[in-house]
Amino acid sequence: MSLKEKHGTPIGSYAPDFELLGTDKDVHHLSRYLERWRGVVVIFLSNNCPDSAAYVDRLKQLQTRFREQGFILIGINSNDANQSPEDSFSQMQQFASSRGLNFPYLWDPTQDVAQGFGASKTPEAFVIDGQGVLRYRGQIDDNSQHPEAVNEAYVKNAIAALLAGETISPKSTPTLGSPLVWRR
Repeated sequence: MSLKEKHGTPIGSYAPDFELLGTDKDVHHLSRYLERWRGVVVIFLSNNCPDSAAYVDRLKQLQTRFREQGFILIGINSNDANQSPEDSFSQMQQFASSRGLNFPYLWDPTQDVAQGFGASKTPEAFVIDGQGVLRYRGQIDDNSQHPEAVNEAYVKNAIAALLAGETISPKSTPTLGSPLVWRR
């Protein structure tokens, strides 16, 4: 087990369920997604993280590509809005609208979900299979700022492996990006 997996949900364990408000003003539950989808990709994002912003178009492309195959992507913002006003719920709604997000964007104001997963940075990806088991965690791909220079598309490859019934490799990667803004 890597140092990263010592905190939060280890790979091969059940992902923590959640009940979070989305920018669409609906309440979203991981368990309900798992009833309908073959898998879920949870991405911890921030409205003002440069790496999160750089990934928005790629995340929308992932959602479009894999939705028909039974996967859904879910963005979660866990930053403390008191310390990071850009991450308030109203700012999340503006972000989702202005960026044309085609996936749910959820608010984790208590930070319980981030702690349960063991998220530490934005963006940070967690690929969950249809039984609710965490299969991959870490980077979305190996080049946040230059999509044309990506050599390893970790999340895309993890989803493809799950759909093909193959083993995911690597199962985790070190996360790069902005640290989550934790409540004091």
